[in-house]
Amino acid sequence: MMITYNPVFDLYHAIFRMAHIVDKLDEGESFEIERVRIWDYYLIFPDKVHIVTIRREEQNLRDYRSQFLKKLNNPYEYKGNNQKLFEWIKPVQQSALSCMVSCGILDKDLYQRGRVGVADRQTLSAFLLRAGNITDRERNVLSFMSLLSRHMPLTGIYGLKARTRLMESKYDAE
Repeated sequence: MMITYNPVFDLYHAIFRMAHIVDKLDEGESFEIERVRIWDYYLIFPDKVHIVTIRREEQNLRDYRSQFLKKLNNPYEYKGNNQKLFEWIKPVQQSALSCMVSCGILDKDLYQRGRVGVADRQTLSAFLLRAGNITDRERNVLSFMSLLSRHMPLTGIYGLKARTRLMESKYDAE
């Protein structure tokens, strides 16, 4: 019998990833929970940023992606349906965010309204200091996702859900 470890379903690794994502939020800024989950998905599977739709006029994003996020040939990478995988990891992602709320890192009121914002920057910084850094590749993924979607709507034909195709977006109100 072979035992393997996969950080995708590890709650502690999810908390680690989510902490690094919310650390990118500016003071007073908040994201939708779905946006944070999408960023997390690409932290776990950085090669999948190459299937995100980039519009013709966004050549700078295409250049950034090809320069800093070169596709690696990983034979162990999940090759199945990305939407299903995204749904499979949802409980772990939600548990990680809930844990961060209960620790006082994330704002409880925002979270109850479907958003993620930092409640205590000092606690977050102390946690990140103990937890350690992310890799350069993961840092590049966060930079790419920030460039791509920080100010992009979540819904609509050019929204983040439609471009990533990780969540159904066809029936979203714009």
